[in-house]
Amino acid sequence: MNALDQELLDAARTGHPDRVRAAIGGGARVDCRDEELRTPLLLAVHGDHVEAARLLVAAGADPDAQDTREESPWLATGVTGSVRMLHVLLPAGPDLTLRNRFGGIALIPASERGHAAYVRELLRLTDIDVDHVNRLGWTALLEAVILGDGGRAHQEIVELLLAAGADAGLPDADGTSALEHAERRGFAEIAARLRGAR
Repeated sequence: MNALDQELLDAARTGHPDRVRAAIGGGARVDCRDEELRTPLLLAVHGDHVEAARLLVAAGADPDAQDTREESPWLATGVTGSVRMLHVLLPAGPDLTLRNRFGGIALIPASERGHAAYVRELLRLTDIDVDHVNRLGWTALLEAVILGDGGRAHQEIVELLLAAGADAGLPDADGTSALEHAERRGFAEIAARLRGAR
């Protein structure tokens, strides 16, 4: 790797917009990769370095470039739940069907982790598939119940997904519905919402 590419990777990782701008202006490749195939944009997303990411997107960085773990800048926004980063990356035209190593799209980790503001904005601004099923046999709704804590954020996510047309009756790979999972876990508020959606 040449010195300019390394400088761009370092600047993106640490979130220094001036260094990012200088490296790009000096001829660094905007989609260069580190040893784990992470691009500068992916590193900027991981650190929630919004201004660095904005510069990279303006320079043509690929929001869908996947690393060795099948993570991409776009998919990583679902993990971090950064609404500001979502707004930076959406104009770059990310592939909403791109899948992570679990076969999931950005909506699924966001729902699992309780990123309610991100889920709300993602559903408002895109036509992402609310009923996408990952390799575990889980939808965003199922993950919000199975891996969530039943608290206010996950309750809101369940409401948002249902309002966006999520199918409350879709079971997991074992045939267990989101409602059954909610009842087993003692999530009374979520169970009530799911009963109302049937």
